[in-house]
This record gives sequence, structure tokens and C-alpha cells, in this order.
Amino acid sequence: MAGNISFEDLKSETAAGTIDTVLVCIVDMQGRLAGKRFHAEHFVESAWEETHCCDYLLATDLEMATPEGYEATSWESGYGDYIMKPDLSTLRRVPWLEGTALVLCDVLDHHTHEEVPHSPRALLKTQVARATAMGFEAMSATELEFFIFEKSFDEIRKSGYTDLAPISGYNEDYNILQTTKEEHVMRPLRNHLRAAGIPVENSKGEAETGQEELNIKYAEVMLAADHHTIAKHAAKEIGWQQGRAVSFLPKWHHDKVGSAAHIHQSLWKDGAPAFYDSDAPLGMSKTMQQYLAGLLKYAGETTYFLAPYINSYKRFAKGTFAPTRIIWSVDNRTAGFRVCGDGTPGVRVECRIGGSDLNPYLAMAAQLAAGLSGIEEGLDLPAAAKGDVYRGRTAMLPTTLREARAAMLRSKMLRTEFGEAVVRHYARAASWEIEEFDRVVTDYEVARGFERA
Repeated sequence: MAGNISFEDLKSETAAGTIDTVLVCIVDMQGRLAGKRFHAEHFVESAWEETHCCDYLLATDLEMATPEGYEATSWESGYGDYIMKPDLSTLRRVPWLEGTALVLCDVLDHHTHEEVPHSPRALLKTQVARATAMGFEAMSATELEFFIFEKSFDEIRKSGYTDLAPISGYNEDYNILQTTKEEHVMRPLRNHLRAAGIPVENSKGEAETGQEELNIKYAEVMLAADHHTIAKHAAKEIGWQQGRAVSFLPKWHHDKVGSAAHIHQSLWKDGAPAFYDSDAPLGMSKTMQQYLAGLLKYAGETTYFLAPYINSYKRFAKGTFAPTRIIWSVDNRTAGFRVCGDGTPGVRVECRIGGSDLNPYLAMAAQLAAGLSGIEEGLDLPAAAKGDVYRGRTAMLPTTLREARAAMLRSKMLRTEFGEAVVRHYARAASWEIEEFDRVVTDYEVARGFERA
């Protein structure tokens, strides 16, 4: 099962008083948990069937604004309700919160009771169904990077986000001494997530000051997205409990390496890895070659779903382990797509484009849409790149949110697989981010031009 307790278990623990609160959550456009805290007794009596939320939750931004221009909802339509339909297979304990369980919900139209098509979980479900119809099971895992800061969110916010000191003073990549100093955050994070049914494998120091990485075992793609989302939420809450801020901003300082969310992906068929062919070069089956060719062909068109904000594009810089070009290579961390485990049944594709700010449901849906299209179209895979890909001559990834939005809107593949209305919905999300940024005078502009302009 996706969670780690059944509904009957929840009833028993509620009656015994060991669980008194149930977090009933949807996943919003930004990949965050949003919802309500139910008294467990009321949840098991009736709310397990459904509850409601305002439909603006899937038409807002990081600040919970109500931008104009969305077709799905607006002030004109009165901002009505969606149904939150608990998926009881996702029930799990939340060990870092006393007496608490969590359930994820599908988002349904209040009138038709159909899933809302631009809901992140619904988008991924559609691509999972497409893979299933083709005879495949989509598997995935993410590497989630983030920074831990000395002070709490509240302290940093009150400083106007100027007092940003990471928890360590030097690059801590694989560094055991420094990460020991961070175990008051990372040890409970690993242990609590395992206790919540999320198969954490390990954590490690990453290649910057105060930067950690969390690795979760591969799983069916919907589960992998659930695991990613809950782990990200847990990292913030457990950090807060320890008086530390845990940030998933991809590029918090121009002199610092950014934070990524690498997505490992493969297809299985009849219980065996469909990407593996022992007789093929590198062990890459024809299916894998076509899938990877699809990822390359549609990389520019799907970049928005891997990099959804202005800041996301500050990460793409040479010499930082973040990609800049649409290219693949074998075990090469300068490429946007890296083939890992070559020559073994574990051969897979790692997409290195996404930042730590991505919504995993949207990112994985876009990756599946592109890869499966490559299989359907029978695409040929170009030769692998070698050496320093930053010096290559292949096509560049979009370098700004404007470019990524334009590429998304031009995409016939995305319009076919996601639907016209869904593409317009997320294009509006992108344009709102651009509009909000464009109206702001930044500290950089003032410092640079106040006297010298």
C-alpha cells in the first residue's frame, strides 16, 4: 500500500487515543501540501468520504495571491469549491507530529465529480495510465537537495532575508564531520520518514556550504512523487522544530552552487526492467533509447515543469553541476540527461535539469509525456556526448522563464498529452511569476545604479 496504516488501523488508533489529528491534504501547483486538520473522530465518522476547499488553491502562487487570467476560476466565477477526496491508500502516520496521521486527496470538480485536469496528481495519473496502456510500469526516484541555515524561518524573515548564514562554512560534499553537526536535523528526518513509510536510503553532504541531499528508494512513479512531496514538507517542519530554516530555493546566492532535484526514471514490463537489454550497447534497450530520445526532443518544451520560477534559471550555470545544454552522456554530470548503471539491469536515465523548487507530480508527468512520445514516435537516439558538455555545441536549455513558457506554449506534444486548457493554465502561472518579478525594483538595481547611473 502507498501509506503505512489502513483505515481500520486509523479507526482503532483513534478509539485508543493514539491518533487524534488527521491532516487532509491536496498537492497544490507549487508542490506543497494544502488542506485541513481534522479531529480524527470526525474524520473516521464521515470526513473520510470527502471535504471541500476553495478552487483558488490550484490557481494561485507562492504568496497565495489570486491572479487574474485563469480560465478555471476567477473573481467573476466567485471562487467556488473543489471536492477533496481522500485517497485512503495514502494514509500514514506523521511521526514528527504528536498523535497525527496524513492522507492525500484527489481534487474533484464540485459539480461533475471528475478529477480536475490541472491538478498535479491528476496530470501524473494520466501519464501513468498512458504508460500502463502501452504495457509499462513507470518507476522513479528523486535526489532532493536543500540548504540548512543557522537561524529559523521566522528570524530570517524578520531580517528581510538579509541574515542568511548556512549552517556550515565550507563545502561539505560527502563530509562526515560537518554532516555530524547537522544530525540534529537530518537524523530525525531520516528516521521519521522511514517510520512514515517513506523508504529513505541515505542523506549526504552536498557540494556547498550547509547543503544536504536526501535520497529515497525508487518506486512506482506516483509513489515517488508522494514520497518527494512529504519528505520536502517534513524537512521544513523538522528543521523548524530544531530552530533551523531548511530552504529549497534553487539558487539563494549567486556565488553558491544551486540545489537540484534529479529525477531517475525507468520503465518496467512484466516485472522486469524494460530499459535493459544485455545484448545492446551499454545495456540500453530499444525502448530506453527511444524514451531518452523523446526526453531530448521535448526537453525545451518541458523545462517549465522542471524550473517553474524566475530563480530556477539562475541555477543553470557552467561549472556548477547544473546543466545548460540539451544532451545526454554516460555517467557524466555535466549533461542534462545522464545514463546511470550502464551495462546492468539497473540502467536508467537521470534528468539533471530540475531544481529543488519543482513540483514532482508535474515534473514526472512531463518527463513521462516526453519519453513515452519518443517510444510512440520510434525516435532514434543520437550518439552520447563525451567530455565537458558545457563546451558543447548542442541546443541550449531555456535560459529564462520567459523562454520556457514560450516553448511550452508552442508544444504540440504537451497540448496533446496534457490538453489545451492545462497548458494555458500553467502558462498563466508562468506569466504571473514574470509579471510579479518585472514590477519589483531589486536590491541589485539600487546598489548598482543609485549613485553611478
